[in-house]
Amino acid sequence: MDNDGTDRIDDSDRIGEDDSAPGWEAIDGALAALYPGVDPKHLATMLPWSLGGKDPLDGISAYPRTEPVPHWHMVGYGLTELYRKESDHAEESGWGFELTFRPVRNPDEDTPPMWAAALMQNLARYVCTSGNRFEPGHRMNANGPIATDRQDSVMRALGFAEDPELGSIDTPHGRVGFLQVVGLAVDEYEAAGQWSTTGVLDLLEPTAPLYVTDVDRPSRMTDPAFAAAVREGVERDGSTTGALYVGNVSWELDGAGALVRIGALQAPAVAQTLRGRLPFGHGLLLEADGAAVGFVPGEEHAVRDEGEDVLTIVVPPAALDELTSALRPERGTTPFTAMPGLRLEVVPTVMLDEYGKETGEVVG
Repeated sequence: MDNDGTDRIDDSDRIGEDDSAPGWEAIDGALAALYPGVDPKHLATMLPWSLGGKDPLDGISAYPRTEPVPHWHMVGYGLTELYRKESDHAEESGWGFELTFRPVRNPDEDTPPMWAAALMQNLARYVCTSGNRFEPGHRMNANGPIATDRQDSVMRALGFAEDPELGSIDTPHGRVGFLQVVGLAVDEYEAAGQWSTTGVLDLLEPTAPLYVTDVDRPSRMTDPAFAAAVREGVERDGSTTGALYVGNVSWELDGAGALVRIGALQAPAVAQTLRGRLPFGHGLLLEADGAAVGFVPGEEHAVRDEGEDVLTIVVPPAALDELTSALRPERGTTPFTAMPGLRLEVVPTVMLDEYGKETGEVVG
């Protein structure tokens, strides 16, 4: 992941320090209450997003911690209205949240890791360019190690939770929540999809207090007791994921029925989540720019055009295995015996970098 621009570290400078920045000052106030008398390391963005820079966060403050385990408490500035009120939403400042992150710190380390700052900037860039916000309980597959210099790390996905110490605050420009990024192994991420991101994070907390991220740790799914607790949650609750933004989903109605297209990269996650939703009486909405497809449980198969580019598919119990088996990361079109007239086409996914440029890699 890229760290262009966020590379100047000091103990005092803040972008906007000489101008009125009531939103920034409110965040500073919350941090001063948590860290009285502590001067953070501050990573300042050289060219702000508002002036054409690549990094949406104007800065990241990092506080060295020794308790409950040594870590950096990193807090971003830039997803809320730091300087002036520009949105029409009086109750919320900007996107309504700022990102926080807690990577493990070596006790003698006096500089926060640049990979962690790059991760926060990349997540903020995703929000600002896609228009999709994160909330507590969300999760994301990073499609690679979250620490780009650690190709051996199993931390390749993310969960999101309310920062356990900062929570949320009121500012002159509206409410600001502090949303903490938490590193997950891929099988932990998959478990979160089958069950609940919040549930998995709660199970992690005893060995990762304050949701600290250690890129050197193994997956907790290798612990039989942890895996058993996840299975128990799945069997009891099913999946709490009611909607997925998959980026590549579309549909059309023709004389033969309905054709639904889904990207190969997202297909396995969709199958996994459907298995955790439909048998428990819950639906799943797949969202993309300009289209959405909802799968809901029902006794008889039906397809409904809901208007505004939304298609609803009623999936009877007998069709679930057939549907999820078709959701493989391989291109191809599948008709369904239990859902006549419906066809599912899995299409290749062209991988993009954090700036939206093609990487040359294609899934499917």
